[in-house]
Amino acid sequence: MSADSTSRPLLPMHRISLPEPGPPRLGTLATGTPVWLVTRYAEVRQVLMSPRFDRSSLHAPDAPPLLVVPNLLDAPDGLLNQDGAAHQLLRGTVQRAFTPRAIARWRPWVASVVEALLDDLAARERPADIVEGFTRPLPVSVICRLMGLENVDRERIRHWADHALSGGAHTAEEVGLAMREFGEFAGDLVAERRKSPGDDLVSGLVAAGDGLGIDERRLIMLVCGLVVAGHETTLTALGNAVVYLLTDGRAAWPGLAEDGDAAATAAEQLLRTIPLSEGRLLPGLIRRAVEDTEVGGVLIPAGSVVALQTNSAGRDPEAFPPGEPDLFAPLTSPGIAFGAGPHHCLGAWLARLELELALHRLAARFPDLRAEFTPESIEWQEGQLTRSPRRLPVSW
Repeated sequence: MSADSTSRPLLPMHRISLPEPGPPRLGTLATGTPVWLVTRYAEVRQVLMSPRFDRSSLHAPDAPPLLVVPNLLDAPDGLLNQDGAAHQLLRGTVQRAFTPRAIARWRPWVASVVEALLDDLAARERPADIVEGFTRPLPVSVICRLMGLENVDRERIRHWADHALSGGAHTAEEVGLAMREFGEFAGDLVAERRKSPGDDLVSGLVAAGDGLGIDERRLIMLVCGLVVAGHETTLTALGNAVVYLLTDGRAAWPGLAEDGDAAATAAEQLLRTIPLSEGRLLPGLIRRAVEDTEVGGVLIPAGSVVALQTNSAGRDPEAFPPGEPDLFAPLTSPGIAFGAGPHHCLGAWLARLELELALHRLAARFPDLRAEFTPESIEWQEGQLTRSPRRLPVSW
């Protein structure tokens, strides 16, 4: 929703204030649960990579409440909430499909999706909504093609994704109903691909899962998680990148058009500096200490909940140059937009590929693309775990 006349407009995501990087400090979740907030780059990586902080104990009988309204990331059987051997078993069923080498083989058809959408955008009456015409359908089209869901109603998928990652826009009852529908869809899909396998990712997951003895519920949760995670964050990152590039970052537009490698570097910088979420501690970046551990000179007791502020860490002057990013300069430290350690995002390389091709080809095809919006007039998609533009009128 856009702000009404009595309230201040929401800032674009690249302009919002973030917690300053500093030693771990205590805060409180919306549920009232105390949480240690970790904001510095080195310490965020420490927690992400250390076995002293895990996910599964967040769902132990003695675990404190984390979410006011449940979402897909909260499911105990999901890949995100497994650790150790159980996590590796589940992750192994899908990991080979998302290696850099595998992603490189997908480049031609991802590029073809990009070009087809840009053809459609070019034919639209101006001003055209670039969210409706490009930034929203691109990630959805890619994950649907990858998972063999081309004939599925995209609006159903969007409906389930909106509820799966709801941050307050829907009631617990509405989320529960949508997740049951989503689970039934995924269950039918798993049964169908087991009976008639193809060359899509779901068929590969079912074959691998059956071979490893993974139970049906976990297979279904894996399919649901991939459908949602496979497009939601990329959609948000791309939409917010367009806002920046057509406003404060407009000087970078010609460089994106000239060189695909430069666009790939720019995508990394944009992921580092533009948050996906405003003020929310994303569930995927919460851990629990399984033993007393010192982080940044602070002793975090066993059983404590720890939240990682990767956006602040991405702007930590100890790891990255301060101030406005040079989009065409390589990162000075490994990026953490996709996490690190055992739970590093499986789809990171696919997201990178989509962002690179989208930014490069958009700038090349539309060198004179200009905003028909101002930062103050943007309509925002709110009430989700992430915040992205609802519509962005543009001309060329």
